[in-house]
Amino acid sequence: MPLNFLRRKKAQVAPTAQAAAPTVVRATRTGVAFDGVTEEWRLVGRMNVEGRLSDALNKRESIAIHDVQWAPIDGSAPLLDAPGLKSVDPYDLILVLAGEGSMPELTDSERAAHRVHKVSYDVALEAPPFRIIGTVFLHPGSEPDRLLDRATEMFVPVVDAVAMFGDQRVGDPDVETVLVNRFYLRGVEQVDKRTGLKAQKLPGAPLGGITWQDRS
Repeated sequence: MPLNFLRRKKAQVAPTAQAAAPTVVRATRTGVAFDGVTEEWRLVGRMNVEGRLSDALNKRESIAIHDVQWAPIDGSAPLLDAPGLKSVDPYDLILVLAGEGSMPELTDSERAAHRVHKVSYDVALEAPPFRIIGTVFLHPGSEPDRLLDRATEMFVPVVDAVAMFGDQRVGDPDVETVLVNRFYLRGVEQVDKRTGLKAQKLPGAPLGGITWQDRS
């Protein structure tokens, strides 16, 4: 696919006694930064979207991208420029690491509503060849296993998350939110996030209400 280059013509300037000081134009980076992985590649660049990155992905429509670099997911080669990549299909992305600026800051009322209406679960998600450990927020009455169901939301956000490819961590360690494509999910398990192992049930019967497992 040919690349389009924008070239500005030089303006004709009439001679003056004193030349005006040149205007410095600094390029601005547009779009939202993303770091995504497919079955074979890691893609790093910017998506031409506004607002929440998850909202754009959940539309399930091809998204224009720019300033893209790519590399094999196994880390066998460094990131290289990929100017020919102009769009990405959300169906091809298994994971998207969402950094700062990918999700607008919540208002105080939105944070309060989030705390009231969602329950946190510490989980390990299997999306071969990746394993993601972190926290998901679900409506009361929804079990983590329901993430395996097909739903309106194609991508589920996992916060305070670590995505692993075998023994290797995927993406920037400073990015702790991972959007996981539910179409690639093959397993969901509640875990102790400190160890990544399956959470052990406490002896005895629950006394009612929300148990520690619901809060884990």
